[in-house]
Amino acid sequence: MARVLVIGGGIAGTATALALHKAGFETVVHEAHPDSAEDIGAFLTLASNGMRALAQLDASAAVTAIGFPLTSLRVLDGTGTEQALAPMGEVSDPLLRYRCLRRGDLNTALQAEARRRGVPVRHGARLASVEDGPDGVTAHFTDGTTATGDLLIGADGLNSAVRRSVSPGTRPFYAGQCVFYGYTRAAPPPGTDACITMVRGSGAAFGYAVSPDGEAYWFARVAGDPLPAEELAQGTPVDWRDLLLPLLRKDATPAADLVAATGDELLVTSATEIPTGTPWRSGRTLLIGDAAHAASPATGQGASMALEDAVVLAKSLRDAPDTDSALSLYEKLRRPRVEHNITVSGSISRGTHTPSAAARPSDEDLARLLEWDADLWATRNPL
Repeated sequence: MARVLVIGGGIAGTATALALHKAGFETVVHEAHPDSAEDIGAFLTLASNGMRALAQLDASAAVTAIGFPLTSLRVLDGTGTEQALAPMGEVSDPLLRYRCLRRGDLNTALQAEARRRGVPVRHGARLASVEDGPDGVTAHFTDGTTATGDLLIGADGLNSAVRRSVSPGTRPFYAGQCVFYGYTRAAPPPGTDACITMVRGSGAAFGYAVSPDGEAYWFARVAGDPLPAEELAQGTPVDWRDLLLPLLRKDATPAADLVAATGDELLVTSATEIPTGTPWRSGRTLLIGDAAHAASPATGQGASMALEDAVVLAKSLRDAPDTDSALSLYEKLRRPRVEHNITVSGSISRGTHTPSAAARPSDEDLARLLEWDADLWATRNPL
């Protein structure tokens, strides 16, 4: 296999391009958005597992240059009383500490790293269709251009255009919560440095972290019916504040003050997931990241799972004797872990206790799986 087309220049796509480049494959990223900031609004946390995957891609420096670390987790009840304070993640290793950062900043950093390594990232390339043939796979773009490769990776997110060719019947569905995100410097609450605080409120699940320069990053998850698409498209930060504040003012926590002090940097989205057990492959095309296994944001693992995907896919293609065996190995290794996350995260969002049918691999197994120099094919279990 000589050439890989990656559709989508977000976290999953760009990290996959970095991994494939490191494994020796020729890779080109095709991104529909006209610039690097696919989503400049929401923030995310990279967990220790995601940071471990970045380290295997030699991309730690590019990411630790942005955002800020999180080393502890604090839990408050609805009265503002601290219920727990504990270390979070692998705090002893600076490269593996949780990190809080804006999604758009992470996209920009990863794309800059890809360009630095000579990986082409083509912007404004919106996919129209995929044509799979006996000698290659061709991507047709809306501007009339095409690109042909030996393998096409669909890393184009929740509303994936590639998924229409792989699994046209698969649709994301609402996971039971609306999620609000915001930033403010006007009323940073007191707290522990490098700490994320979770508030178990009566009207919403709330969380916040304060950057070293005093900017508070916050989110709120509110259970209920989804907001209508028209309201999501036309709503303003004022609308979202007015909707959220009455729920938060029921409790004596910092949440309401943080939201009230937030200006225009406030947005809302619906928690959405992909059903488990849906197809990821068709011919020479494979889905990864949110395109394959989007989960509600309740576990905070979406970006980290995408980074794991990148490493495991590149190693599978590097180590297996042929492409079909590599993609089978990749799916065998990834599906249990990501579908466990979908189930657990969806249960949190819906307030249920649905058991996961998939066993979660241990942290030790994951570390061995991600270790770049470990041969996946030589150590695989029988397929």
